Order: sequence, then C-alpha cells, then structure tokens
Amino acid sequence: MTKRILITGAAGFLGSHLCDRFIQEGYQVVGMDNLITGDLKNISHLFKLREFDFYHHDVSKFVHVPGKIDYILHFASPASPIDYLKIPIQTLKVGSLGTHNLLGFALAKKARILVASTSEVYGDPLVHPQNEDYWGNVNPIGPRGVYDEAKRFQEAITMAYHTYHKLETRIVRIFNTYGPRMRLNDGRALPAFIGQALRGEDLTVFGDGSQSRSFCYVDDLVEGIFRLLHCDYAKPVNIGNPVEITIKQFAEEIIKLTGTTQKIVYKPLPQDDPKQRQPDITRAKEILGWTPKVSREEGLKITYEYFKSLPPEELKRSAHRFA
Repeated sequence: MTKRILITGAAGFLGSHLCDRFIQEGYQVVGMDNLITGDLKNISHLFKLREFDFYHHDVSKFVHVPGKIDYILHFASPASPIDYLKIPIQTLKVGSLGTHNLLGFALAKKARILVASTSEVYGDPLVHPQNEDYWGNVNPIGPRGVYDEAKRFQEAITMAYHTYHKLETRIVRIFNTYGPRMRLNDGRALPAFIGQALRGEDLTVFGDGSQSRSFCYVDDLVEGIFRLLHCDYAKPVNIGNPVEITIKQFAEEIIKLTGTTQKIVYKPLPQDDPKQRQPDITRAKEILGWTPKVSREEGLKITYEYFKSLPPEELKRSAHRFA
C-alpha cells in the first residue's frame, strides 16, 4: 500500500527537495506551507502530479489533514538570519506551537515524525567538531536566540512526546546546506557571495573571515534524512559535511568559480555569530551508514549554474549579512 507523508515547509529550499525525493520513492506527498519564506515556484512542477497535494496553511495555528498519514517531516521554519531577525515571533511560534501541533497530530494519526533541528542548537561552540552529546553555548536573549531556542525547545518537546507518549520520533540536526532553490537574498554565505559576484559587487566577509563553516550539498542531506526517517533511532543525529573551510577561503573559492574580478571587503562580525561549525558525523556513519558523496567543487558548480539561470530582477536583490 502506498505510504502517505506530510511535509511542512514544503515550498522552502529543503522542503521542496524532500517532496521531490519522496515522490520519486513512490510516496503520496502532502505539502504544507504558509509561504512566509517559501515560494510556490519551488514546487510548481509537482502540482500536475496525482501523488502531490498542497495545503496553504500555518502549522502554528492548528494542523488537520484528512485521511491516513504514515510519516511527517516538520521543516516549517525560517532558517536564515535575515528571516528570523525580521520575523522573530513567527520563528518562535513555529518552533514551539507548530511543533506541539504536529506532535499531537502525529499521535492522533499514529504517524512517525521527523523534526528538523539545526547545528545552531550548539550556538557558538566550545567543543570542536560538534557531536550530539554536546549541549551547546547559546545566548537565549541575543538576536539569534529566537531561532536557536526555538529549535532547542523543539528537540525537548519532541523527546518528551517520545518518552511520555511513546511516539515514534526522529531528530535531525542540519548543518550548513546548499544547492539549487536557495534564495539569493536569504542572508547566508553561499547565495550572498554568488549573488554579489553575479552583480559585480565586492564580496562581503564579516569579521576577519577566520570563522569556519562546513557545507553539505542538498542531495546528500536529503539522503541522510531519508535514512534517518526509516531507521530505529530517536535521539538527535548530525547530518552535514565534515569538510571544514574558513569563510575567507570560501569567498576566495567563489571568486575563482565565478571568475569575478571583485575583491573581498570586511565588515564587523554580528553579535553571537558562531566562530566554528563542523559536524561530527560518527553517529550518522554508524547508525545510518551515511556519509556525504558530493564534493564542494562539484556541488558549487551545480549551484552556480542554477543562480546564473535566474531572472535578472532576482539578481538585483541584495543580502546584507550571512550565517
């Protein structure tokens, strides 16, 4: 019998790729999104399919989908600094009320639910690389706290439903991910750099560029999530590429990739910006048999071609900071 899955945040960057993957795997997919940061163009190719249904809805209010639901992927949340600094209350609500509603819905439907957490639960880490047993170094009242604490609460209530209600739950901690369908103006390093290069602008690096990130191509991330949903493990699992690079080095890679003649300019580092970000993926290797396959060189080429194909008016939008 065909399995049916609800994917929240379906019109977003990650949500849309997950819709594609589960349809390819033979699932009936129900997408849900309030479109506050998502875009219907990401899933427009799916509307003609009988295997896909879409609900324009805010999960922070309530969640109802008629019929059987076997699985739920909760990916509804602003995920970039520009978004969650602009809509902090909605960010907190979708991580708390939205997650609570979906956990209750999963319980009613007897469905397994996977929630999308983030490496931001580690804050500005004092442990490097970050493994799942590290509790983090987070400023709850800083500008990033609305996102960090929403995700930390999300993990806590998910585990509470697992232990108290015996609900089948999964938690993925997602590290920096990139690929087609990212928004050029979402404020993160990769789209910001490529957008600046395509517009002929200097590339903006915050701080001295020594802070590090680890970039995972979206197809690798989706594979990890697919395996996690179908495994028998309830505690958080890091999914990300452990190959670490400084932001300055990354900007230099983008300059080389795009052939731009622009230079790097430096601006002050935003408050609470994490200095290091590198996943320890030992747990993912052991439990899921998962490691990333796509090299950064290969993934960046694909992503650059996607951004180059965008309409000129999209390239005019500028990003002022990144994570």
